Amino acid sequence: MRHDPELSPSAPLPGEWKLDVIVAELRAQRDRWRTSHRRNLDAGGREFPSPEVLKEVVRGLAAALFPMRLGPATLRKETEDFFVGHTLAHALSRLREQVQLELCLRAHAQDCAPDSSVGKRADVLVGEFAKALPETRRLLDLDVEAAYAGDPAASSVDEILLCYPGIYAIMHYRLAHLLSLAGLPLCARVIAEIAHSETGVDIHPGATIGERFFIDHGTGVVIGGTARLGNNVRIYQAVTLGAKRLNLEDGSLVARDTPRHPQVEDDVIIYAGATILGYITIGKGSTIGGNVWLTHSVPPGSQITQAQSQAGVA
Repeated sequence: MRHDPELSPSAPLPGEWKLDVIVAELRAQRDRWRTSHRRNLDAGGREFPSPEVLKEVVRGLAAALFPMRLGPATLRKETEDFFVGHTLAHALSRLREQVQLELCLRAHAQDCAPDSSVGKRADVLVGEFAKALPETRRLLDLDVEAAYAGDPAASSVDEILLCYPGIYAIMHYRLAHLLSLAGLPLCARVIAEIAHSETGVDIHPGATIGERFFIDHGTGVVIGGTARLGNNVRIYQAVTLGAKRLNLEDGSLVARDTPRHPQVEDDVIIYAGATILGYITIGKGSTIGGNVWLTHSVPPGSQITQAQSQAGVA
């Protein structure tokens, strides 16, 4: 990128900009916000997990999970285990730093000063995360195979892994879901949002998704945090599994941990543009047509078209 001396920070700035005043006002606004949100004003460094670091972590984990396909181009089979071990050590070490930041942030929010137990807790959580990686690889293999079986346009399972945005998003989801289960919602959400920003697929890490999950094309897919999907579910682009705006009797919003998203049973296909809202059940083996708007449960084996959903017919 060309360096423009007129934009260099060292170049003289017009006096009427009064940057010293703006800097002071911004500092005052930061202080007001931090005080109102009870932030740790004495912290010397970063308080929050870093999206940049977590992106690096996921890149390393992906290479360790699929070394000969997502690892470096120069990798050879005889050095595969060494590469995996070295890459995991680095990625998990960086992940531990981010987990510790989230744990410290939580301690401050609860008016507890972080102590040595935070580091020990981070060690345990990352250790449990690491133990789950072989099972995560197994699930991702099944996801890739489901995509290959469900898309005749794919020439190989390798094309699926290397090229399909749905698999990229599912890989991020499965890693983020492990962190969500460990009680690390911020790290989990950052990882999920990395995939969201790059693919347009928004899967909340709190969602529960079974084996052999396939997202075809992907862009615009939304899966909410309390959604549950069974095995062998296939969805297409622009599908929303969302929540309705529910109010409690006293007028307050529904509690955050209340189930409010669809429950999709095994062997369901949901075609492009369908919007399914609320804590409803899509029965096993059902097919939901394109552009359907659905806010009621349907029994197993249902075939729902746009006309049926508008008429409220299952």
